[in-house]
Amino acid sequence: MIDPATASAQWRVATVTAIRDETSEVKTITFDVPGWPGHLAGQHVDIRLTAEDGYVAQRSYSIASAAGPGPSIELTVAAVPDGEVSEFLHQELRVGDLIELRGPIGGYFAWSADHDYGLLLIAGGSGIVPLMAMLRSRAQAGANKPARLLYSSRTADQIIYRDELDRLAGRNDGFVLTHTLTRGAPPDWSGERGRIGRVMLTRRHFLPAGSPDTYVCGPTTFVETVVENLVAMGHLAGRIRTERFGPTGEFR
Repeated sequence: MIDPATASAQWRVATVTAIRDETSEVKTITFDVPGWPGHLAGQHVDIRLTAEDGYVAQRSYSIASAAGPGPSIELTVAAVPDGEVSEFLHQELRVGDLIELRGPIGGYFAWSADHDYGLLLIAGGSGIVPLMAMLRSRAQAGANKPARLLYSSRTADQIIYRDELDRLAGRNDGFVLTHTLTRGAPPDWSGERGRIGRVMLTRRHFLPAGSPDTYVCGPTTFVETVVENLVAMGHLAGRIRTERFGPTGEFR
């Protein structure tokens, strides 16, 4: 039997089987990964590109697909200005191409429906990706403990997974979705406006009662501000798990 840690450390050659646009700046890429050991929602993979001259570029990307054995996984990638890996994935990658990847990696930010105490999810921009894997896994498992997502986007047309999130919110299984826009909203907008703060978190019932598992993902400043507000509201710091993105779009 292969040790899971050994399996996740192996570089595998994956085949691109589908590419679809999520927004004008975000694509979801589906890979067939031979020997994929399975993953938990919230884990990530490393992608490695090797140029003809031997130059290697490597970045980490959250897995977007629901937890499971594979061999098919999805990565949702935002285009980053001057990002050598995301630029290649957006502009050069085609169905049928081969890509090196390894994983799944990470356990701290992972979630499993086997240990469901309720979920509070807060995302900024492409920070929605690992949280979407959790919501997909939750739906797949038929979990029904309360779950809330507060998702901050700049504009309405930059909301990733918008239609699918609406469908998940319409399942009547305890999941409540709230969007907020920070750079203007259309006239018929019914969600929140502005940056996430303590007032918005309280109004949308992101409260510590019941000690739900809380996950926050997005740019570094966004994550730090949200966590400060959650702790001030009485959330236990040890129950808040974070994942943050640097200026290159690679998460930390």
